[in-house]
This record gives sequence, structure tokens and C-alpha cells, in this order.
Amino acid sequence: MEFTKETTMGEMLQYDMDIAMLLMQCGMHCVGCPSSIGESLEDACMVHGLDADDVLKAINDFLADKEAAKANA
Repeated sequence: MEFTKETTMGEMLQYDMDIAMLLMQCGMHCVGCPSSIGESLEDACMVHGLDADDVLKAINDFLADKEAAKANA
């Protein structure tokens, strides 16, 4: 699955909880906050002063690498 800037934080975490660590490494330390679940990635990045395109690329790269590792296992 590939995400967009409109994907909500809740949708991403429901798909793969490992994304939470990546988001925290990017500077989003409120990943577990109930109000963040309904926010889009773009809105969450704006609140934290992060570039949504950079964070989105990091997430999609992370998921692609994870899928590749599964395929090679």
C-alpha cells in the first residue's frame, strides 16, 4: 500500500504500527495522541513544522523496503 498526504494518521498506524517509530524519528512525538488519529499526514506535518513530502517519502520508502525484505525471506 502506498500512502498520500491525505492519508490519516490512524489509517497509517492501522496498516502498520511500525510506522509510529518512523514518525517519532521524524519529530512527531504525539503519534499516540487520540486527536492525531483523524489528522491527515499533511495536517500533522504542518503542526510539527515538518515537510509533508519528505515524511511521506520516508514512510513509502520504509514500507517498500519492508515488503522487499519479506519477498526476499
